[in-house]
Amino acid sequence: MPALKSSSAPARSRLGLVLLVLATAQLVISLDFNIVYVALPSIGSGLGFSGQDLQWVVSAYVVATGGFLLLGGRATDLLGRRRVFVVASLLYAVSSLVGGFSGSAGVLVAVRAVQGIGGALLFPATLSLINTLYDEGPSRNRALSVWGAAGAGGLCFGSLLGGVLVDAFGWPSVFVVNVPLAGGLALAGWLLFPPDGPLSRRRDFDLLGALSATCGITLLVFVLVHGPEAGWGSRTILVSTLLSVLLLALFAVVEARTRDPLTPTRLYAHRGLLGAMAMTALYNATFASVPYFLTLYFQTVRGYSAIGTGLAFLVPAVVVAAGTQAGERAVAALGVRTMLVGGLVSGALGALLIAMAFDDHGSYVRLLPGIVLLSLGQGAAWTGLWITASAGIEPGDQGVASGMASTTLQVGGAVGLAVLIAVGDVGDRGLSDGRLLDGVRAAVYVIAAGIGLAAVAVLAFRGRPGR
Repeated sequence: MPALKSSSAPARSRLGLVLLVLATAQLVISLDFNIVYVALPSIGSGLGFSGQDLQWVVSAYVVATGGFLLLGGRATDLLGRRRVFVVASLLYAVSSLVGGFSGSAGVLVAVRAVQGIGGALLFPATLSLINTLYDEGPSRNRALSVWGAAGAGGLCFGSLLGGVLVDAFGWPSVFVVNVPLAGGLALAGWLLFPPDGPLSRRRDFDLLGALSATCGITLLVFVLVHGPEAGWGSRTILVSTLLSVLLLALFAVVEARTRDPLTPTRLYAHRGLLGAMAMTALYNATFASVPYFLTLYFQTVRGYSAIGTGLAFLVPAVVVAAGTQAGERAVAALGVRTMLVGGLVSGALGALLIAMAFDDHGSYVRLLPGIVLLSLGQGAAWTGLWITASAGIEPGDQGVASGMASTTLQVGGAVGLAVLIAVGDVGDRGLSDGRLLDGVRAAVYVIAAGIGLAAVAVLAFRGRPGR
């Protein structure tokens, strides 16, 4: 059983329930990234979205999550892990309920933004709870692998669940399904997690730093997500870019002068955390972009239904979950760096095979070897990233460290998808099947190259190899 860090930690008999709750929280967060993809056509026709505005059902969630992660991480450290977990879960439940009964496009986009803020609070709280309830080493690695299986698998399983729900109950069900899940998480967290201590009166929350960082990062993610569609030279994008630069510069000045910065300067000297931040950015820019292009291929090129597309993601969901468990065992035997290199090489080879198998009349079976290799590498790398990000970090900094690594995760994903859409020239869903297929294939080739370069970078890193 995992070793406990303090007498306030849950009893050993309840540790299984605690990990189940934390893994379920991560499942809910990751599901919401992809569950709406297959529901987009139904949402667009049901609420009268224009083709240009429909993307904001996805983008509002991404922008809000990316912008608020750093704030969520520091709030976890200062306000209490259990408090933030419960509040974030309730925010998810309420916003999802409103989303299921939305009668207009504007309300639904606002709901997705609120869900994104909930995710930005819930993610670092969940990760910080794992990193403080379990001792660094095999116990924490085992817990992170279970948490990772839920999260990485949810990215793929979301498409399957979305297809089933849309076909059976209509698009509102992809929101309503979160209500009992998130509500149950709030109750379970309050009952099972160690109580938080009294709020500290000796530490400043760094309100100016929090506001400047949150607004600056939110605008940056907005630019990266909206730029390819609006045009990089449009007034909205130029003004948003300028404001983002100014706000992030203000954040840097504030952090250098404040007594209790939002991101303690000591963390920037932590090589493992900095390396993990770089890798999470590249991870989301490559691995996490694959479902987008597979969805385009399945639905637009091959004409799969919503349920058919969801079933096509069943294999990657299972293999990703298996990859997280294999990654945890490989860390114990080989060390983090060796395991990461192996996972990245597997992912690069898998992406290459997928791109080569794309065909307008090709069968799903032709894609399976690539999907299996990619998904196995994705799961293993996901576990390794968060083991690296948490190693050597003091308990009082685990929340903000998680927020820093997950912020680069979101920004990297936004940058990667924007670049890949531009490379493949697939932003216009009205493209002919031939042009769309060529674009999807080109984007996945770039993904394979990016993962391969990441493997070379990790192999060249000469830091202390963790075990």
